[in-house]
Amino acid sequence: MARVKGAMMTRKRRNKTLKLAKGYWGSKSKHFKMAKQAVMKSGNYAFIGRKQKKREFRQLWIARISAAAKANGMNYSTLMNGLKKAGVTLNRKMLSEIAINDPAGFTAIVEKAKAAL
Repeated sequence: MARVKGAMMTRKRRNKTLKLAKGYWGSKSKHFKMAKQAVMKSGNYAFIGRKQKKREFRQLWIARISAAAKANGMNYSTLMNGLKKAGVTLNRKMLSEIAINDPAGFTAIVEKAKAAL
């Protein structure tokens, strides 16, 4: 059986890593060893960032809903409890959008939650 040399695949793998490291500062974009480390680290940051993004947006929506609920004389937890009892199945993202763009509509939702309590 013929011997297979690994130069082609090695070069492909290295070029792929260097392409991912394009734009990095200094030797991180030029030398394979440093580029590999930087790409691994940036991949970890990206993975963690995707989880944090979800967390931060939910936190933002809750803060917006809470502020709008306080303006209508109710706090966040009692509003959410009232909505659950009233059978309103709007998620936090939509509630925060309504609170920002349609204050009158949000007030109607709050009244429905108050009636259910």
